[in-house]
Amino acid sequence: MDHHGNGQPPGPPAVSAGAIQSPQAAGLSASSAQMAQHQLAYQHIHHQQQQQLQQQLQTFWANQYQEIEHVTDFKNHSLPLARIKKIMKADEDVRMISAEAPVVFARACEMFILELTLRAWNHTEENKRRTLQKNDIAAAITRTDIFDFLVDIVPREDLKDEVLATIPRGTLPVGGPTEGLPFYYGMPPQSAQPIGAPGMYMGKPVDQALYAQQPRPYMAQPIWPQQQQPPSDS
Repeated sequence: MDHHGNGQPPGPPAVSAGAIQSPQAAGLSASSAQMAQHQLAYQHIHHQQQQQLQQQLQTFWANQYQEIEHVTDFKNHSLPLARIKKIMKADEDVRMISAEAPVVFARACEMFILELTLRAWNHTEENKRRTLQKNDIAAAITRTDIFDFLVDIVPREDLKDEVLATIPRGTLPVGGPTEGLPFYYGMPPQSAQPIGAPGMYMGKPVDQALYAQQPRPYMAQPIWPQQQQPPSDS
């Protein structure tokens, strides 16, 4: 017989309230840790892709400079000079055009198209595709400041799809609608104030490292909530 316990078996060990963790809390902790790992992996892959793109651009421009220095044929061009002259004469202030001006414009337009295609193709490879699509061109425009003058000719839906594609999958709520997500690259309604910091508009690149760390409580609620109706007197 136990003299200290008066014959009763010892009870279960005492457990503090803080040590008790519900299955729901444990599941949320595991989900948060997994989400953080996905974000870090996404940021690492995105950083590598951006470095690869910068190397490709450096090689591209180095080759372009070499071609310009060694060019000898000024008569044959990839773009028609007559069309370029017509566009230049659309300006009312232009009276006369020298013979060299369309040649320079033709070469500049060719390099512009090549660089835009290179940036768009980089987005195609990011999405594991082998076909260049118009949303790839929209991605190249939204990620490059010097291309912001092209945002008016790119459909808004393509720009919105590009913004959603840049958000890591782990940051989206499970089963949550995508209609509530912010549309940074589009203009807000006239009656609404711009969302986010000033300058977060169409054509401005988003730093993925900073964007992934920022809390996004507005994802689970509408951007412009409807005004609540006042309670009736009855």
